[in-house]
Amino acid sequence: MKFLEQAKIFVKSGDGGNGVVAFRRERFIEFGGPDGGNGGRGGDVVVEAVENLNTLIDFRYTQHFRAAKGGNGAGSDRTGAAASPVIIRVPVGTQILDDDRTTLLADLDTPGKRIVLCRGGDGGFGNTHYKSATNRAPRRADRGFPGEERWVWLRLKLIADAGLVGLPNAGKSTFLAAASAARPKIADYPFTTLHPQLGVVRLSDGEEFVLADIPGLIEGAHEGAGLGDRFLGHVERCAVLLHLVDGAAGDVVQAWRTVRAELAAYGGGLADKPELLALNKADAMTPREAAARRSALARAAGRPVALISAAGGAGVPELLRRLGTAIAQARRDAAA
Repeated sequence: MKFLEQAKIFVKSGDGGNGVVAFRRERFIEFGGPDGGNGGRGGDVVVEAVENLNTLIDFRYTQHFRAAKGGNGAGSDRTGAAASPVIIRVPVGTQILDDDRTTLLADLDTPGKRIVLCRGGDGGFGNTHYKSATNRAPRRADRGFPGEERWVWLRLKLIADAGLVGLPNAGKSTFLAAASAARPKIADYPFTTLHPQLGVVRLSDGEEFVLADIPGLIEGAHEGAGLGDRFLGHVERCAVLLHLVDGAAGDVVQAWRTVRAELAAYGGGLADKPELLALNKADAMTPREAAARRSALARAAGRPVALISAAGGAGVPELLRRLGTAIAQARRDAAA
């Protein structure tokens, strides 16, 4: 199934039903009088976050959603039927933006969360509503109120506990495959990953967390270079970032600084998130090269650097335990 993370849709709620003019006329009834009923309410347009969805691909083929009109009133003071709402189901983590793509209308970040995007129009009054002591036979009835309509953007930000960042070919997909049951595409050329991937990591003590892999960043990604930074939104919700650096590429310090600069240029608080740093592809370096590059990277970053081999599995379990501990601490800090 193709991954789609942005979609533009048109939504319109239903118009209210019309009120009617009617009078009671029955044999042997001395006094009749007005008995026209009110119109029914138009249908709402509701957006709801549901589980088991992870893409907006359905909205590529269906962009228009219209609710039904409320029923018209009738004689004998009968109110028209209210129209059923139209419920649009989206993946958890979907944001709803106004047509300007900047005004946030709702953030559906938990299952079952919903928002009434367009409220249905109220029904019009029948002539019974206007009956009074001085106006005993009103011949006035109102039309239903119109519904609301608007264009909105849906933007999906995947829900994950930790996000993988790094340059292309840093081994992120290989690490995701080694740490979880996910099976992303792995190849020896840049930009193998074309859309985000999720994997559930299960530690030996039974703890679980969700790990997200996004396409690699290159210098100038915030200006559109490579695949750009459009996928960085998927790690905005992550509690911790895991930064993988290709140890066999040579200048590991410059590689780390390039990605950090792109995170800072993107904004969204990504540069301020807790970060674990790992030097990957230990099996492609000599012990001396690995020690020197690990030390240089630790000095530049000012934090410990894990030495791992995602392809061979060396150091991966220890790094995952550190990652699980960092996620738990970040969640406690956020709650406090």
